Amino acid sequence: MGPDEVLRGMLMYFVLPLWLAAGFADYLCHRASHIEKTSGWKESVLHLAQFAEMAVPVLAALFLEITSGVILLMMVFLVFHEATAIWDVRYASSRREVSPTEQHVHSVLEMLPLTGLLLVIALHWPAFSALFGYGTPDFAFRLKQSPLPLTYIVTMLALTALLEVLPYFEELVRGLRYRARQAKD
Repeated sequence: MGPDEVLRGMLMYFVLPLWLAAGFADYLCHRASHIEKTSGWKESVLHLAQFAEMAVPVLAALFLEITSGVILLMMVFLVFHEATAIWDVRYASSRREVSPTEQHVHSVLEMLPLTGLLLVIALHWPAFSALFGYGTPDFAFRLKQSPLPLTYIVTMLALTALLEVLPYFEELVRGLRYRARQAKD
C-alpha cells in the first residue's frame, strides 16, 4: 500500500465516519441540554447551516475530480463553517450552559473538516500549489473519472441522513413546537 492509498483510506474510513459520529454526539448533547427550551430553534438553524456548509465540499470530494477549483471551494466553505461555528457557540453560550463534553465534541467537529482538507491537499498537492502560482490552476468542476465505490457512497449518504440530517431536523422541529406551545400560553 502506497502513501496515497493510506491517506485516501484515512480520509474515507476514519475522518468521515468519525466526523459523522461527532455530529451525532453533538446532537445528543443538544438533546440532553433541552435546547428547545433555551436557545431554541434559532440555534438549530445555525446547526443546519453548518451542515450545509460542509455538505458542499464533502459532496464535491465524493463526486468530483479534485482540481484547484474544488480545493478552493473546500477552503472557502471551511472558512464559512468556522465563522458559523463561532456564531453558533456565541449564541448558544449566552442562552444555555455548553457542557465540557459538548465543548470537546465541538473541538472534534472543528478539527475533522480541517483534517479532511489537509488530507485532500496532500493527495492533490499540485492542484493546491497551483492556487499560489506554482503551476496552472484548473478551476473546472467535472465528475470523477474513477468514481468511488457505489457501496461506499450509498453507505456514507445513508449514514449522513440517519446521523445528521434527520436528527438536526428533529431538533429544529422540537424547537419550533416548543416556541408554538409557549406562544399559546
